[in-house]
Amino acid sequence: MGGLAAAADLARQGLDVTLLERAPAVGGKLRQVSAGGYPVDAGPTVFTMRWVFEGLFGESGLRLEDELSLQPVEVLARHAWGSGGTLDLYADPQRSADAIGAFAGAAEARRYRAFCAQTREVYAALEGPYIRSQRPTLPGMMADLGWSGSKALLGLGLFSDLWGSLARHFRDPRLQQLFGRYATYCGSSPFDAPATLMLVAHVETQGVWTVRGGMVEVGRALARLAERNGATIRTGAHVENIEVRQGRVCGVRLAGGETLPADSVVFNGDSQALARGLLGDDVQPAVEAIKPQERSLSAMTWCMHARATGFPLVHHNVFFDDDYRSEFRDIFGHGRLPDKATVYLCAQDRHDDDAPMPEGERLLALVNAPAIGDLRDLDPEEIEQCHAKALELMRRCGLELDCDPSRSVLTGPQGFETLFPATGGALYGEACHSWMASFRRPASWTRIPGLYLAGGSAHPGPGVPMATLSGRLAAATLMAHLGSTKRSAKVHISGGMSMP
Repeated sequence: MGGLAAAADLARQGLDVTLLERAPAVGGKLRQVSAGGYPVDAGPTVFTMRWVFEGLFGESGLRLEDELSLQPVEVLARHAWGSGGTLDLYADPQRSADAIGAFAGAAEARRYRAFCAQTREVYAALEGPYIRSQRPTLPGMMADLGWSGSKALLGLGLFSDLWGSLARHFRDPRLQQLFGRYATYCGSSPFDAPATLMLVAHVETQGVWTVRGGMVEVGRALARLAERNGATIRTGAHVENIEVRQGRVCGVRLAGGETLPADSVVFNGDSQALARGLLGDDVQPAVEAIKPQERSLSAMTWCMHARATGFPLVHHNVFFDDDYRSEFRDIFGHGRLPDKATVYLCAQDRHDDDAPMPEGERLLALVNAPAIGDLRDLDPEEIEQCHAKALELMRRCGLELDCDPSRSVLTGPQGFETLFPATGGALYGEACHSWMASFRRPASWTRIPGLYLAGGSAHPGPGVPMATLSGRLAAATLMAHLGSTKRSAKVHISGGMSMP
C-alpha cells in the first residue's frame, strides 16, 4: 500500500515512476488465497480512516466512491468469551454504551463514555503532529501539540501502558481485554504497549467498511490510480540490489541482471530487509537492525470454506479465553504458540447480522504467534494443538465449524517470513513496547541520499491506512528534497478530512 500510494503521488506530480513488485500481483499483505476454489482474503480485513483514501484519490481529481464499492458496518465486531458472555460494539457509540450497560452494568457504560471522550481527545491531539508528520521527535511533537494537545497526553499518562490505563477506565476485566486487543493491531502486547494506542477505538467509531470483492480491491484500485497518473507497474520483478554510486542511490538491479537507473528509490519492503543486507551492503546502514525479541506479532491463519452453525457470526468476530496475560507471556516471553489464544474470525460473506449460509462460507481465522519464522520450525504437533484449542474455544462460545481440510489453507510464521523476508514472520515491523517505540520507527527518508522508506515497518506504522500514509509521506519528502538542499525540513501531508 505504501509503494502504490507513493507511485500514484509521484507520477501525478510529473516524475517518471516505475513500480517493481516481487509478487505476481500488487497489494503486499492485501492478498487472497484459494481455499477449495474460493478466494479468501488472507491479510488485513478492516477498512478504516476513509479520509486517507479520499485525499489520495481526490488529489488526482477522482472520487473514492467511484473507485471502490464500500459498505459501512453497524456492528464493528462481535465479542464472545469462553467463560460466557457476548458483546457487540457498534459504529454508533451510544449503541455501544447501551450494549455495555446491559453486559456489564450502568457504571461501566458511564466509564465507556468517558473512555470515548479521552480517545477522541488523544486522537485529535496526535493526528497532525504524529500521524501526518514525516517523522516526529518527542520534543518536536510536544512543541507542535500546543497546550491543549500536551494536556490531553499528560492526562492520559504519558508513560502509561495500555493495560494499566484501561484498568483505570474499566472494572470489568472483559472490557479491559476487549479494548486491550487494540494493541495487537500494531502487533504488540497490551501489557507493554503505550496507552496512546487507545486511539484505535476512536478510529473505529469514525467508521468501518467492508469492500466489495475483498480487501484486495483496495490495492487494485491504487494500482489503477498509479497507472492512470503515469506510473509503470511491473509484477514478478524481484529487486536483488539497490545500487549506490558516490554515496547516493543510482538505481536497482533485478534478479537476472537487469539494471534500472533511478535518481531516487522508495523501498516498501520491511525495513529489516535493508538492515540485514538483503538489498546489498551499500544500503545496509540505512536502517538499524532490531533484535528478534523486538519484533511484532506474527500469526497462524487458517483460510477456509466451511459451514458455520450455532454462534451468530457478523463480519468481524473475536473469541476470548480467560487468561489474556498468558497469551502474550507465551508469545513474547517464551517464543511459542499461546496455550490460551484469542481467536479472530472474519466471516467474509457476512455483513452485520446476515443469516447463516448452509452451503458454506469464506472464513479467515487468526491466532497471534511469535515471529520466529527464521529461527525455528514450529512442531506439527504444536500447530495441531493450537488449531484444536482455537476450535474448542469457539465451540465453548457456541460456534461449530465444519470444514474439509482440503478447503483450508494454513499460513504461519515461516510462511510469512517467505512472503516478507527478514521479518521472521512479523506482520507489523517492530513491536510498540514502550512510549518511545513510536519514535524509533524508521522515517520516510534515510541517511543514504535518494533512498526513502514506505510500508508498515516505517512511520507512521502498520495497518492499511497508516501504510498508505507512509507512502504519501515518502512521496512528499522526496518531492521536498527535489526542491531543497535541506534534507531536514519538516514535511506534513493533508489528505482529506478525518472527521465526519
